[in-house]
Amino acid sequence: MSKIDFDFVEALTFDCYGTLIDWESGILHALDVLLDPAASKPDQDTLLEQFGRFEPEAESGPFRPYREVLQDVARMFGDAYSVEVDDIEAAAFASSVALWPPFPDSTEALRALASRYRLAIVSNVDDDLFEGSAARLGVTFDEVVTAQQVGSYKPARAHFDEVLERLELPREKVLHCAQSLYHDIGPASVLGFRCVWVNRRAGKSGKGATPPAEATPDLEVPDLGSLARAAGL
Repeated sequence: MSKIDFDFVEALTFDCYGTLIDWESGILHALDVLLDPAASKPDQDTLLEQFGRFEPEAESGPFRPYREVLQDVARMFGDAYSVEVDDIEAAAFASSVALWPPFPDSTEALRALASRYRLAIVSNVDDDLFEGSAARLGVTFDEVVTAQQVGSYKPARAHFDEVLERLELPREKVLHCAQSLYHDIGPASVLGFRCVWVNRRAGKSGKGATPPAEATPDLEVPDLGSLARAAGL
């Protein structure tokens, strides 16, 4: 049984990529383009797990825009598979984020949830890249907090502090919803948020594109439609 009283909740905060946007499909398509000259490539599970290692490495150190992070990730993949990745190709890999598709249920579920709750985004992305994703989702969010705005990447706490300040709500009134245990459910739980794990990878092989982590959500659902139904919508 859910530990969450949805009648008490006033706002839902969402990770975007992996939760609302099908980032693993987007990553794999972008890698198909990037690594096309390679004579052979590993299976998709291996590519996603490599992304889950390369991305945090590229985000370490002083803050840089996510475009620059992904350009470095592209070059890491090039080095791993002996493919020369030039600046134009690295930039195209980074820009592809804005073209990644939403999950089929995201828009309908978000619109249903917006009929009762305020909706906010907390995402490790640049503003302009998220604008492309927002257009594909077709939903207006009450607040959008990006890595570019706070100058750090989750699992650091800055996104969560900033969204609470903007919503002007106690964390007890906010429900954080995300796919990544590493980036979201773990740190949000430590900060006292109640959390919904949108487990988009349920039943899939491999570890996916996020680093492994342990965390205990208050509710687990397989998709956003299930979240809306849990809320009685």
